[in-house]
Parts: sequence; C-alpha cells; structure tokens
Amino acid sequence: MHPYALALAPALWSDRVSRTLRAIILVLAGTALLTISAKVKVWQEPVPITLQTLAVMLISAAYGSRLAVATVLAYLAEGALGLPVFANTPPMVAGLSYFLGTTGGFLIGFIPLALIVGLAADRGWDRYVVRLFVAMVAADFVVFALGFIWLAWFAALAKGGNGIGVDKAFAFGVQPFIIADLLKIALAALFVPASWGLIDRR
Repeated sequence: MHPYALALAPALWSDRVSRTLRAIILVLAGTALLTISAKVKVWQEPVPITLQTLAVMLISAAYGSRLAVATVLAYLAEGALGLPVFANTPPMVAGLSYFLGTTGGFLIGFIPLALIVGLAADRGWDRYVVRLFVAMVAADFVVFALGFIWLAWFAALAKGGNGIGVDKAFAFGVQPFIIADLLKIALAALFVPASWGLIDRR
C-alpha cells in the first residue's frame, strides 16, 4: 500500500465511524455537490459554463479512486432514473434519453476523470500541486475527447439526425471551455494540497 493511500475526505473521519457508513455519506454528499454545481452557471455566452468540472475534480482528488468513481456512477444513476440532477433539468427532462443528447459524452467522461484523478490521489499526488494539476489536465483531456466525439458524430439532435459535425463540436463543445477548465483545475489543484497542509500542521 502506498504511504499516502488514504485520501483527504476519508482521512478526516474518526476511526469510530464504520467504513460503510462513511462511504455512503460521502457518496451522497458528493452527488449533492455535483447536482448543485451543475445548476450554477458562471458564464452564459457563447455556451453556458457551470462549476461541475471543478466539483468532479475536487471530489476525485479528495475521495480517491474507488469513492470518486462510485460517487460519479451514483450521480449518473440518479439522472438516469429521472431525478433533475443535470444542468437544465428542468426544463429538460432527465432520464436515459438525456444521455443521448449533446452532453452525453461529457457526462460519461466524468467516470474516467474520477478514476484518473482518484488514482493520482491514491498515490499521494493530492499533496503536490504540480502533480495533481498534471493528472487533472490529463483527465480533462479524456473528458473533452469523449464529449467531442459524441457531440460530433453520435448525439441525438432535437431536429433529428445525429452529431453536429467536427467544426461545430469543437467550436461549441471544446473551445469555449478550455480556459475555464484550466482555471477550475488550477483552483482544485491548489485547494486539495493546501487542505492537506492544514491537516498536517494540526
């Protein structure tokens, strides 16, 4: 086992709390945070930008791989069951059909993101700003790749047909988010190691 195998969030809990109860509470808290972050729009034009990427990054770095992936899967399952946890729900209706839309690839991309950043945290990279930043950038690239591919060729469109094409997928699904995501990643990569620093000093 790596000497830093225990991630930030589990490390804050007393040993008197069972692992099962701790995991359930953290997963529920994580899905609530993901829901709130999906609803908070910090930019509107040319496309809405939310805080969800920041939330996924923070959860993944703070939880470690197993809890982070479990949290993302639970969040996606809530949306698949029809709970209004995604952006624009309402007025849009959640459910399995939501995943067929333009954001489906990005949502599924949260799973490898949680795994990559969570594994970095498992290895102790959550204590180092640069290492965590690199892991988060790599994970975000995977999200963009999956989201771009889905949006360009497979997304079900309201007017019929599938995919909006390569140029539009890059213009509306990738380019507007690059700077914002780098800022979110920088915040997350600073926050988690700083939190560890506070804990270690105590």
